[in-house]
Amino acid sequence: MTETATNKDKKTKSGAPSPQSPSFKRGTNVIAVASGKGGVGKTFFSISLSHALARTGKKVLLFDGDLGLANVDVQLGLMPKRDLNDVIRGRLALDKVIQTYDAGGFDIIAGRSGQASLSALPSQRLASLRDQLLEVAEDYDIVLIDLGAGVDRTVRMMSASATKTLLVTTDEPTSLTDAYAFIKLGNAAGMSKNVSVVVNMAPSKSEGEKTYKTILKACENFLRLSPPLAGMISLDPRVKESIRHQTPLLIRSPNSDAALDLEKIADYALKALIAEQKKMKAAS
Repeated sequence: MTETATNKDKKTKSGAPSPQSPSFKRGTNVIAVASGKGGVGKTFFSISLSHALARTGKKVLLFDGDLGLANVDVQLGLMPKRDLNDVIRGRLALDKVIQTYDAGGFDIIAGRSGQASLSALPSQRLASLRDQLLEVAEDYDIVLIDLGAGVDRTVRMMSASATKTLLVTTDEPTSLTDAYAFIKLGNAAGMSKNVSVVVNMAPSKSEGEKTYKTILKACENFLRLSPPLAGMISLDPRVKESIRHQTPLLIRSPNSDAALDLEKIADYALKALIAEQKKMKAAS
């Protein structure tokens, strides 16, 4: 991985909110799930992490923030009567489109797939949506935001609003390069200290560690950052089975390697969230 692979950030980094910006608002219990590129299992991870956290007794809300390519409801086999589109169009308040996913024990705000206009919201309306989400978050222990892939304006603003961001990557070179680009852009906006890495579809523990060390080395060499490893998820055929049957992995195959990995990451996320909350309280 080379520094020149991410020169595209030169034209976008100024658009990211910074901690010094008046538009910068952070939740105290919000976890964003991001990825530099699509196809790395980000939505599956968001659903599974929500389920794992709910199983610990936490009140959890999963927000499908992949505006325009939403598919949380699809992976869970749901047909929501109300979704984020109703909020964007001003028909309903955000708290009115929340639905409970009984099988998983957590709540969901579904997106609207195929609505390209939602991924190009004016900044003011996007900020309003973020503010509504942070208000709704006060009624939950944890809110997870399943972000869209990439580093566009929507992703950066929502990530900046999170207490902690979990960045999902795989061992594919393009995934690693784009994950590094995400961290670099976040660093330019003062946000990368809250990012941890999740290695998905790891063929083995040693291969997963190798993947993590690749991105760690790039961050240390070029950014002087050392993003921690949140955990690794094994390459497990039962993951595809659960997605195909639109059933969460922790229900269909709770003793699978990937399910056990996800529970470990949930434990990490809880501890990281608590640690970050203490830092925020001390700084206030």
